[in-house]
Amino acid sequence: MNLVFPEEFKERLSGQGYICKDSLLSALSDDSPVSVRLNPAKWVIAPASGEKVPWCNTGYYLPVRPLFTLDPLFHAGCYYVQEASSMFLEVVFKAVGGEGKGLRILDMCASPGGKSTHLASLAGTGSILISNETVRSRLGALVENTIRWGASNTLISNNDPGDFGRLPGYFDIILVDAPCSGEGMFRKQEVRSQWSTAGCDLCSDRQRRILKSAWECLKPGGKLIYSTCTFNPAENEDNVLWLTESYGAITVSVDITQYEGIQEVGKEGCMGYGFHPGKIRGEGFFIAAVMKPLNEEVVESSRGWSASRQTGRGMPPEISELLISHDGSLVIWGDRCFHLPGHGDEMSMLQKNLNLIRNGTETCSIKRNGIIPSHELSVSELLRGEAFPAIELSWSDAIRYLRKDTLPVRDEMPAGWFIVTFSGVRLGFMNNIGSRLNNYFPASSRIRMDAAGTEVRVLI
Repeated sequence: MNLVFPEEFKERLSGQGYICKDSLLSALSDDSPVSVRLNPAKWVIAPASGEKVPWCNTGYYLPVRPLFTLDPLFHAGCYYVQEASSMFLEVVFKAVGGEGKGLRILDMCASPGGKSTHLASLAGTGSILISNETVRSRLGALVENTIRWGASNTLISNNDPGDFGRLPGYFDIILVDAPCSGEGMFRKQEVRSQWSTAGCDLCSDRQRRILKSAWECLKPGGKLIYSTCTFNPAENEDNVLWLTESYGAITVSVDITQYEGIQEVGKEGCMGYGFHPGKIRGEGFFIAAVMKPLNEEVVESSRGWSASRQTGRGMPPEISELLISHDGSLVIWGDRCFHLPGHGDEMSMLQKNLNLIRNGTETCSIKRNGIIPSHELSVSELLRGEAFPAIELSWSDAIRYLRKDTLPVRDEMPAGWFIVTFSGVRLGFMNNIGSRLNNYFPASSRIRMDAAGTEVRVLI
């Protein structure tokens, strides 16, 4: 490709000594690398012909871009299609003390969910991750990807960043993957056409407003991870410097000696890390981490909630029997039962202060003649493997199921509720009522692509 880049962009690159302009522009004219990140709770087999992403234990480059829509493993949440540079979040998360127990984590700008699902896997059970998205129209993708991933530690909120000031000093780790000018994605014509120097300035101002809100709800000693997909200093290292000058933030260094091509981007002692096409195999990306000083006062502590178990009224015993041993609470709202990742007063506090649109994992609905298991439960890490019979589907039948087409009753299919699987991984529920099979895959997530005549393509 011979792409045309904005002249002001090229002029600015000439003054950024840590970037080789010619190499970068040449690389941006090449096709984007294809990469995926596996879900360690569901799938551990490396993709055929895949090549490891150096900085992510579960990340792989693919030689070609498969037709992900027609891969049942994708719909089962076995992997997430994610740009490789952004997977460096894993290294930074570990460097700031992630993977601990009982962490409270906020992803301030979460949609569509790539970094949130990554954080959910890294944090594990016992922690609470709040995936927040301010723009309501972007929530659908975040909810769908979160459910598909199946982690039980994730809540989803729809709040303005300023709303989190109601939770002073609550979070141990906050990720601000800020809306930016998108220069790292300049392989896309629509991104290049929307770029302007004025737009860059607006992005920088907006990023600082978001960072200010994040700082207020970060606990003393807590870590803030800041990232963008741009090369613009005003949106990257200048904002990290602004945090140190305005709030006394302390830069957290990350060891990158084993990763070839990552560029240290420093300014007045503040350090971040740049991913520049031509030097790395991925899109443009910037990431940095800072710590809130331990001596900073918090107006009102939001921690120390009681750990009383909240079971709800009239909890049918068979609901608990569906779940593996878990942290958190089971509650009933109306006729629906949910598993919440936290306990007692803490969850009530979050529900009071935030607009939570997903409070946890919906396990089932409670009806007069029994329970109706939810699709969320079928793909969740909470479901006990022996709770329902499982029927393995061929690729063609799995695609039919994901399209919500009718499947024929087979002799081996048990009466009542059962799970359908592909390659041993759960896709969802069906209910055999004798004369027919009812397909309970969500209509909102069904495949609309015509698979007729398509060869089998899966990430195995």
